[in-house]
Amino acid sequence: MDDFLDEGEELVAGRRPVEEAFVAQRPAMRLLVVPQRRQALERLVLHATSLRIPIIEVEGGTLTAVAGFDGHQGIALVVGPRRFASLDEILARSIERAEPPFVLALDSLEDPQNVGTLLRSAEAAGVHGVVFPTRRQAPLSPSAVKASAGAVEHLLLCPVDDLPGALSDLRIRGLRIVGAEAGAPLTARQSDLRGPLTIVVGSEGQGLSPAVRRRCDFVVRIPMRGAIGSLNAAVAGSIMLFEAVAQRDPDGKHAETPPTKLAPTPEAAETESPEVETEANEASLEEEAGASSAPDAPAATSDEPGSTDDLLPEGPEPEPPPAEPNRA
Repeated sequence: MDDFLDEGEELVAGRRPVEEAFVAQRPAMRLLVVPQRRQALERLVLHATSLRIPIIEVEGGTLTAVAGFDGHQGIALVVGPRRFASLDEILARSIERAEPPFVLALDSLEDPQNVGTLLRSAEAAGVHGVVFPTRRQAPLSPSAVKASAGAVEHLLLCPVDDLPGALSDLRIRGLRIVGAEAGAPLTARQSDLRGPLTIVVGSEGQGLSPAVRRRCDFVVRIPMRGAIGSLNAAVAGSIMLFEAVAQRDPDGKHAETPPTKLAPTPEAAETESPEVETEANEASLEEEAGASSAPDAPAATSDEPGSTDDLLPEGPEPEPPPAEPNRA
């Protein structure tokens, strides 16, 4: 592992996380690619090459060992240390957006997949920042980053040594603290989740810790109708987040921010023209129409929502094969 990662460097693994790291302009040191997957990942490789990022081919088992999980999809990007935020920066973002503060707090979650899923939900819900403890919490590992689908690159993440103390600080600044608890008298729908708010998600096994529970202004429950008595922590937290979104913007009038796309490289910008782009778009539409009319046409598949083509500039056109010699 030391051969690929130097001290302080971080590994971002998976197609979508690598794309989002490029979009966020994370300083990158090298791109690791499994040779057998390189053709499918060529657009990411070309983009890294245009940024003069070294490309290193590694075997799949080696990349699995470096990343610590096998869902890397054959690609990983070595980037510089992640910059974490403070509570002040999180609240400043709410002021920039002219919105009441909206914060997610994680209380000692143990599963990296749950952490990543909640970070993905938090970014989609428009939270201004995520607070979590530095101890007794699943680390922000490559698998957690992969589960977030790259959302971590667009979130303000605030690790704290004392989560109950941080919640008290947020209360002093005017935010109400709400947690989820199975025996709560009111459901999330019956509660007022508007205004300055921090939603706390407890750990998978223990729920809210006693010290965090004491900092909550109120707790709510999610109504259950089936035989299963509880929800996965990431699912419960996501329900809470989007219940708050529905209450804060009941008419859905808040302007949605379009996804950021990678800007074309200077080399691509010099060769592209509006006419070429228009012809390419028309050809794409004709291909889509033909595919939709063809019987039993196989559906396009993707490992993650949103393909690489949505983010990266067009690559070079393949050269035509040489003409066959006339044998007559």
